[in-house]
Amino acid sequence: MTYSYEFPRPSVTVDCVVFGLDEGDLKILLVKRLLEPFRGQWALPGGFVRMEESLEEAARRELEEETGLSDLFLEQLFTFGRVDRDPRTRVISVAYYALVKMQGTALRASGDAEETAWFSLRNHPQLAFDHHEILETAITRLKGKVRYQPIGFELLPTRFKLSQLQHLYEVVLEKKLDKRNFRKKIQSMGLLIDTGETEKQVAHRAAKLYEFDRAKYEALVDRGFNFEI
Repeated sequence: MTYSYEFPRPSVTVDCVVFGLDEGDLKILLVKRLLEPFRGQWALPGGFVRMEESLEEAARRELEEETGLSDLFLEQLFTFGRVDRDPRTRVISVAYYALVKMQGTALRASGDAEETAWFSLRNHPQLAFDHHEILETAITRLKGKVRYQPIGFELLPTRFKLSQLQHLYEVVLEKKLDKRNFRKKIQSMGLLIDTGETEKQVAHRAAKLYEFDRAKYEALVDRGFNFEI
């Protein structure tokens, strides 16, 4: 059955803030726009939602089309609907944020993206549309979320040093943490697996390598466990 709507229907898009950690620096993934408006300017990956797909399906499709990334941590962030946010038409955007292990990650620009690149969170080009506002909202969410859910492990290599884990929290939270207190607290949770291995080919004393015990964390959550840094 065909329906006739009394009111105009706005378009819906998804925009994705993709965070990565590289050499101790928090990065964001941007695409250079191939089409107008803002052709040649940098923006967050994203695009229009198709009629037959869910919002998350659209976000994952756009990420893979424009950056080549798939199978990554993705969570809905916020809805942005300022009337003049898009010069083409009335567009409401549902934003997501994603976390990526940058080690071994290969980017591929295609679709509406002329180029795809990582930029330092604190040193990136001006963004198209209202994407700076979306980015700032994602940063605030990330800072809050890492304190009460172990999503930070999504940014680390599968095997990591305790110093890498602490540095991750310091970079995200933008403050120094006491080494002794941090290690005592994180190890008391029992969520780290000692792999029995150490880092290779280093001039200093080799550090132990750990893995995050995701299965144990999920089991503890079912029993009311509260993760808090």
